[in-house]
This record gives sequence, C-alpha cells and structure tokens, in this order.
Amino acid sequence: MDRAAAFFGMTALACLLVLGMVSCGPSEEGVEEEGMAVKEGVIEFEGTVKVAVGRYVFIPEASGFDIIVQGDLEGGTEGLVGKEVKGEGEYSPDRPSILIANSLDVKNDSGQWVTVFTRTENVMIPEWMSQQGRDEVFTALGSLEYDKKEGWEGKGKVKVYGKLEQGEDTASIVLLDDRDREVGRIIVDTMDDLAKFYVEKLRLFDKFWFYMDVKETVEWSTRRRTRELFHADVLFAGLY
Repeated sequence: MDRAAAFFGMTALACLLVLGMVSCGPSEEGVEEEGMAVKEGVIEFEGTVKVAVGRYVFIPEASGFDIIVQGDLEGGTEGLVGKEVKGEGEYSPDRPSILIANSLDVKNDSGQWVTVFTRTENVMIPEWMSQQGRDEVFTALGSLEYDKKEGWEGKGKVKVYGKLEQGEDTASIVLLDDRDREVGRIIVDTMDDLAKFYVEKLRLFDKFWFYMDVKETVEWSTRRRTRELFHADVLFAGLY
C-alpha cells in the first residue's frame, strides 16, 4: 500500500469514528441526516421531545444528543414533553454528545410552527457531562461498611454504584452486594437536574453510577440500626 492510499484509509476511519453520525467535513450547505441537518458548527434537529428536566432536553431523532435549552422559555422545558419541535443547536467536537440550543420551534394544534425560544445567554456546561470530566473529578468508592466511616469521610467528590429509591419526601441510593443484597444506603439531600434528567432518560435501567458530593456522616446509633451511611448531593447519574 502506497503512502497516499494509507493516508486516505486512515482519514476515512477517523471520519467514521467522529460521532458515527456527522460526516467528515460537512459542507456549507449542510448534510441531511434522519431528523436533522449538519452545518458548519450548527445542527438542525426535528422530532418529539421524550425527556425534559430543567434545561436539559432529549429528542431521540436528534441522534442521541443531550440538548441544553438555557434562557427564557414559557412553561419551562417540561412543557415540551410529547410535543413535536424543531430547532438549531450549536455543536462542537470538544463536546460531541451535547447541543446548545440556539432556537426552538413548537408545532401547535393547528400544525403551525411557533418560535418559543431564542438563546440570549452564554451556556456553562458542567464538566461532568463528559466521561473525561467525570474521570478527572470523581473517585470511585470501594465496598462501604456502616462501621467504617473512613471509607467515605473526607473523600469529596465520589461515585458509587447503586439503585435509587424514591420516597414521598426522601430519596436514597441503595448499595447492593453481588447477590443484590442491601449493604448500605446513602441519603440524597439534593439531586441536580442533570442527574434527574439521566435517571429519566435511562429509565429502562434501575442501577446507575451516581456522582456526588459527600456530606455529613449519619450518627452512629442511626447508622448501626438503618445502615444509612452519609448524606450527599447527587450531581450526575449514568451507566458508566
């Protein structure tokens, strides 16, 4: 194989690996994809909103992107669930799974498109929306035992694998052993919209990696009785 052929093969492979849905070097006119079009730095999308929590929106037809809608939107993003929408999102190879919505139209009952959102704000993206960002910030905790608080105290930002259990006014992350037996609980004080978004988006699953800030340890007398280990603020939830 000569050098030119080898270079072409490597270039083609690199293109295939970039998202698997964006063609290499989209033209100014754009590249049509199912439910969307790719332009220079912009992706046009259209589909039905499946999940919306806070400023985060998921539209299956948008090739798996998480769409951030930041700014004034009457009724909030939750009001978009089940509705047909279209819009434009800012895309960057540095954050290949995220679109920052620049505009959003909703199809009304008469079948007409109505603009409901135009971005006027800069968007701050949590670093843990990317796998690399999470790996750099959060430390995985090993097996936790109720009588060994050194396993979590002073650890800061951590991740644990478990099952979310929602009560009427409380939420806990249930820690399980390899036989699915409960070995401990983490009391969830707050859950960020991003974590709620992913739990809802991945609702066919019941166990996740939870990324959190460790807070105060549960008092010994309660910990010994309930196996509740510590309080935490949950920032993200995912399958890995």
